[in-house]
Amino acid sequence: MYLYNSASHKKEAFVPNHPELVKMYTCGPTVYHFAHIGNLRSYIMEDVLEKYLRYVGYNVKRVMNITDVGHLSSDADTGEDKMLKGAKREHKSVMEIAQYYTDAFFADCRKLNIKRPDVVEPATNCIDEYIKIITKLLDTGYAYRSGGNVYFDTSRLPRYYIFNDHNEEDLAVGVREGVEEDTNKRNRNDFVLWFTKSKFEDQALKWDSPWGVGYPGWHIECSGISMKHLGEDLDIHCGGVDNMFPHHTNEIAQSESYLGHKWVNYWVHVAHLNTADGKMSKSKGEFLTVTLLEEKGYDPIAYRFFCLQSHYRKNLVFSWENLDNAQKAFDKLIARIAGLRPDDGAVDEAALAANREKFIKQMDNDINTPNGVTVLYDVLKAKTNDATKRAMLADVDSVLSLDLLRKADALREKNARAAATQSAAFTVIAEDGTPDEAIEAQLRARAEAKKAKNFAEADRIRDALKAQGIELTDIPNGAKWKRV
Repeated sequence: MYLYNSASHKKEAFVPNHPELVKMYTCGPTVYHFAHIGNLRSYIMEDVLEKYLRYVGYNVKRVMNITDVGHLSSDADTGEDKMLKGAKREHKSVMEIAQYYTDAFFADCRKLNIKRPDVVEPATNCIDEYIKIITKLLDTGYAYRSGGNVYFDTSRLPRYYIFNDHNEEDLAVGVREGVEEDTNKRNRNDFVLWFTKSKFEDQALKWDSPWGVGYPGWHIECSGISMKHLGEDLDIHCGGVDNMFPHHTNEIAQSESYLGHKWVNYWVHVAHLNTADGKMSKSKGEFLTVTLLEEKGYDPIAYRFFCLQSHYRKNLVFSWENLDNAQKAFDKLIARIAGLRPDDGAVDEAALAANREKFIKQMDNDINTPNGVTVLYDVLKAKTNDATKRAMLADVDSVLSLDLLRKADALREKNARAAATQSAAFTVIAEDGTPDEAIEAQLRARAEAKKAKNFAEADRIRDALKAQGIELTDIPNGAKWKRV
C-alpha cells in the first residue's frame, strides 16, 4: 500500500511503526457552527482510509479532537475566539454551543456513513497535558514568556517549514492581509502556546496555569490529545490542505521539540471542495450543509458518492448540476443492483477473492477511490451469478460505505409493493358471483400484457378464455366475465 506523504511530497510504501496497531489522528471540527460539506469531504476521505486499513487486515486506533476552545478567527494567533463568537451569535454559553454543534457534527457523520473515531476528545478535557508540554518547552528553551503569554520560539528550529517553502516577505507582519503584528513575538513565525488574561479579557473559558489564568493556543491541543491517547509516535495524521500551514507546521514544531524525535510518519491532506467562486467557507455565499442537501431532495450518501468519484488530493468543484449528475448516477447504480436476484445460485468464492484483489490493487495506490468505484461497475458486468455479484458488492462497500445492498433491497421491495398494489387495483368481477382463481389470474395476466403493450399475448389469453366458454368484458380498472 502506498500513501502520498505531504511532508516528503511523494508516495511512500506504508509501514506502520508497530505491526500490531496503526495509530491514526484526525483533526476534528471547531464546534461553533454547523460543518459545511467542504469540511465533511475531509472526514469522508479519512473514513475511507481508516476502513480500508481495517479491510486489508490492520488494527487501527483513530483519535479525533473536538476544538471547543482556543481556535481564533484567524488560523494565526489573531482575531476573536470562534467559540466565543458562536456563543455571542446565539446568546448561549460556550459549552452549550460546543455540545449542540458537536451533536450536529456527528449527526451529519451518521448520515454520510462516517464511522465515529475510536476516541473523540474535547480540547477542554486536556488542560493538564498542555501545561505539561509547555512547561518542558519553556525549560528546554523552545518557548518563552512575553506580554503575559507563552510563545514557541521558531528560531530554535533547523527547519520550520515542513510542507512547503514560504517566502519570508509574504509573512511579514503588517504587509499581507490576515497577518497582524503581535509585538510580543520575538520572531514573526512564533506562535502562542498559552494565552493569559492579558489577551481577550472577555474569554469565557479560563484555567489556572503556572503562567497565570488563561487558556491554550489552538495548535497545542492536537499535540496534547494525540500523545495522551496514542503515545509518542503517530503513523498517520490527517486533515484538510488548509491545516498544513500554520496548524500542522506548528504541531510538528512543538511536538518534536517536546519529544526529541520524529512524531508523525505520514501526513495525509485532503484537497478543497470549491465552488465556482473559489474555496467553500462558512462566511461565503450559500452555507452548504448536509441538512440543506436533504431539504433540496438529495440523499446524503449521493454526496459521499460524489466525493468518492474524485481523488482526495484533487480539488473538487461543487455545483448543483454536478450533484444532480452524481445523484442520477447513484440512483442508476442502485437500480441495477436492485435487479440482481439474491437467491441466484451459490457464491463463487474464487471469483469473490479475485474481485477483492482487483479492488485492493486500485486502493493500494494512494486510496484511489475513483478506480475503487469503477470496480462496482465491473462487478455488474462480470460473467457470474447474481449471488456472487452481491457478495462482491458487499465486500467493496465495506470500505466505500454507500449502503449499496441495503438501498437496492429497499428499492426492490418498494417496486414489488407498487406492483402488488397496482395488481390489486385491477378488479375482476364474476357476473354469476362465483369467483374462479384460475380465470382471475388469466385476466390479470392479460391486463399486465396490455400494460406492457404486448397485445399479441393479451389477444392469446382472450382467445384461450373464449375457447373455454368464457366471455369477458373490459371495464374501467378491471374486467368482468361470465360463462356462455
